[in-house]
Amino acid sequence: MSFFDEAKKYIPGGVNSPVRAFGSVGGEPYFVAKGKGSHIWDTDNNEYIDYVCSWGPMILGHCDKDVNDAVIKAVENGTSFGAPTKKETELAEKIVELMPSVEKVRMVSSGTEAVMSALRLARGFTKRDKIIKFEGCYHGHSDFMLVRAGSGLLTFGETSSPGVPQDAAKNTIIAQYNDLENVTEIFKQNKNEIACLIVEPVAANMGVVLPKSGFLEGLRKLCDENGTLLIFDEVITGFRLSSGGAQKYFGVSPDITTMGKIIGGGMPVGAYGGRSDIMDMISPAGPVYQAGTLSGNPLAMTAGLKTLEKLSSPDFYRKLKDKSDKLWAGFRENSKKLGLNYAFNTIESLSCTFFTDGKVESYTDAVKSDTKKYAKFFHNMLNRGIALAPAQFEAMFVSSVHSDDDIEKTIKAHYESLKGL
Repeated sequence: MSFFDEAKKYIPGGVNSPVRAFGSVGGEPYFVAKGKGSHIWDTDNNEYIDYVCSWGPMILGHCDKDVNDAVIKAVENGTSFGAPTKKETELAEKIVELMPSVEKVRMVSSGTEAVMSALRLARGFTKRDKIIKFEGCYHGHSDFMLVRAGSGLLTFGETSSPGVPQDAAKNTIIAQYNDLENVTEIFKQNKNEIACLIVEPVAANMGVVLPKSGFLEGLRKLCDENGTLLIFDEVITGFRLSSGGAQKYFGVSPDITTMGKIIGGGMPVGAYGGRSDIMDMISPAGPVYQAGTLSGNPLAMTAGLKTLEKLSSPDFYRKLKDKSDKLWAGFRENSKKLGLNYAFNTIESLSCTFFTDGKVESYTDAVKSDTKKYAKFFHNMLNRGIALAPAQFEAMFVSSVHSDDDIEKTIKAHYESLKGL
């Protein structure tokens, strides 16, 4: 019996997050035994160059020595207390130092929890109920957000989920990403009713879709004009695009930011932060309630703080961009040699190949992709020792420890994998 068959006896679908099951690419998922640097090994000791990177958090690669040493030292002092620790303040201070719009921050245990809490805060602050989200953007699996979402829902062709009451979704209004006219019309039709607008500044859960010039600035202006809070979901882009996230990269400041992944250095963690007057609405400073036994867990705080300290070195992002650009240039050259015209979106160390012709600038463009062709491409790459996301509508991540040799091998595997379609 395979590990997957054994897992299915005790875990629904055999996995603890749907995309891991290989449902959209076929075959059985490999089970990871260990990771080191830019590589992972499965339980059959097959070695892969890893571009999943735990869906983004492993920007320093697996088993970074400094992070590991810090966590091991923290474990020796205890794993959880349910009481304040100094590390919580230290990580919060570091986030405030790096994120332009964040003056105070509250720690939670996941990106989903961060978004759920940020939405409640926005509603409590504005005393309004309605929210705007964008089709194809994914903000975790809280009820309000499971409406025409991206990531796993898009992968499995679902636009919502059974178990989400109609009442929970009735105040969620769907907008079209990169379409300011559409958003403007929504505000006109819901005057003085919109509590917040939440957006992935770079949509990274329907593949990687970049904001058009002026789009984020336009959202900021519309929110200001309508007394609506702008929330940037930076669970993926936070500390991935720059030391200050997408908001620093694009020069647009949200009112609230949700974070996760990288800020935990591989540990389960999330956070939300923003202006002091908004954040002080949260209990016990204010009336908006949110709590969590493992919020600010000392191991997660330690791993996150050490990770952010390393990302703060002056040339970290320049070096990461250089190696990413080398990989993306190789991919583009391969497509050119083979006469292919697939959409290939990149920004810094994020990318996605869409198996469709023409530009991909929206959800409508993304879903034209040939998912069967992606599935074949995925297995072609995997068979050549390259681990990509097992779904068309996910991102490819480069870490700071992917070597020149890794990149050269990946470019070569990419060429052969495309040729074999």
